[in-house]
Amino acid sequence: MKVAFYAPLKAPDHPVPSGDRTMARALIAALGHGGHEVDIASGLRIYEGTGDAARQSVLMAKAEQEIARLRISPDAASWRAWITYHNYYKAPDLIGPAVADALGIPYIQIESSRARKRLDGPWAPFAAAAEAASDVAHTILYVTQHDAQTLRRDAPQGQRLRHLPPFLAHAELPPASDLTGPMISVGMMRPGDKLASYALIAQTLAILPDGLNWHLTIAGDGEARAEVATLMAPFGDRVQMAGTLDADALGARLRTASLLLWPGVNEAFGLAYLEAQAAGIPVVAQDRTGVREVVTGPLSDMDAGPAAMADYIMALLTNQQMRARAGAAARAMIQARHLLSSAATTLTAVLDEVAQ
Repeated sequence: MKVAFYAPLKAPDHPVPSGDRTMARALIAALGHGGHEVDIASGLRIYEGTGDAARQSVLMAKAEQEIARLRISPDAASWRAWITYHNYYKAPDLIGPAVADALGIPYIQIESSRARKRLDGPWAPFAAAAEAASDVAHTILYVTQHDAQTLRRDAPQGQRLRHLPPFLAHAELPPASDLTGPMISVGMMRPGDKLASYALIAQTLAILPDGLNWHLTIAGDGEARAEVATLMAPFGDRVQMAGTLDADALGARLRTASLLLWPGVNEAFGLAYLEAQAAGIPVVAQDRTGVREVVTGPLSDMDAGPAAMADYIMALLTNQQMRARAGAAARAMIQARHLLSSAATTLTAVLDEVAQ
């Protein structure tokens, strides 16, 4: 089947790396793995992060122009379904529902979220558009059980909901880590939740015992790099800030990493957890809603704070067999549920359903 694909938050070919871009690319790869042909329908970015009504109006006008273009596009005549990735109140799909309706093809969403509380306030126009788009979707594939709760609550009669566990764009597992190298943290450096995770990492490192042999590599960059560097300065050369790493460079680091340290403050799910576990690397993180859906093994009690993460780090770094067992369990979970073939099977099943 030939399908149109659209990611209003960030196009798959956007120059700035992020989890959203990675997931969009993974979805295209999974569709291709399932034998489907994918057209990126539009590169128009519909994102307004400050609650600026004027900016929302401008983007809505641009979306109308894009709808008019796509309705008469020669490519559109061959589309058999429209798939939108990540519709939510700051980045609603302002294009897909109208184009799918005009073409008479099924409209599908992946990783959408409902936020009716945003129907009042600075994002009201965008929130209404996001809700309207979700309302007309034939099928919504949810990635986390947290999103599924509101999707089920607000689903119109007859709408289908399907679980698509987060996955990696790999057909096979990468080489397993030998678990002998430094710990690794992987995350963008920006204010808010990401910086909060880095602050928790610094607090955790500060209470590790003096006699413990540890080093940490941080893979990531962004506007809050200076703040992260300040947080890590007390640890000297025990912490290496490696900057943004491409897939090959990150893979090389993961082939020796002893564990992944990332608390996961308000993570939706976190692809870094999947990448690390695919390489057989144990994860040290807090027991948070998004994290527990993709991490096997013990998670640290949030109420216990950094001390719980420090305890688990000490246990893993001082017990090679424990590291190996935890890593093997993580690798087996990824093999069973979070690779390309699993996602391709689910996506193809949904496309078969809407085709009928």
